[in-house]
Amino acid sequence: MFAIHRAAVIAAACAIGAPAQAQLLTHKDLSAAMSLAIAETALTTCTASGYHVSVTVLGRDAEVIVQIRGDGASPHTVENSFRKAYTSRTFRLASGEVATRYKADPSLFMVHLSNVIPAQGALPIKVGEDVVGAVGVSGSPGGDKDEVCAKAGIDKVAADLK
Repeated sequence: MFAIHRAAVIAAACAIGAPAQAQLLTHKDLSAAMSLAIAETALTTCTASGYHVSVTVLGRDAEVIVQIRGDGASPHTVENSFRKAYTSRTFRLASGEVATRYKADPSLFMVHLSNVIPAQGALPIKVGEDVVGAVGVSGSPGGDKDEVCAKAGIDKVAADLK
């Protein structure tokens, strides 16, 4: 009996002492240069259309990498561009999709979370299906126009999102 107990203890000790097959996670992140290119292109696109906007680019963990308040943009556009980008990054979809869902169901849980806003104007930035960030734009006369500028920013670096 003692031998069986001893064998079980030794087996358990070996199992605990054996290294787990754990590995580090590997992923791609947005660089400052790429984030700046996205933000500048979004800003330039909106400015060319006569819109005074702010742009926020968030990274994988929803951290601000670049935030620009364009010339003549209203103060609230900085916060709104962040909240739109945060919404898009958090839920991995266009912020306009959250707005659509909210219109259909005003009790939608997600709009009650901090920094989430049901407003169009932000898109996730993806490498394949992996969301590595988001870009949000605020200040155009309509979220659809903000989204066009956000898409232009992403399109600018699309070839490098691999």
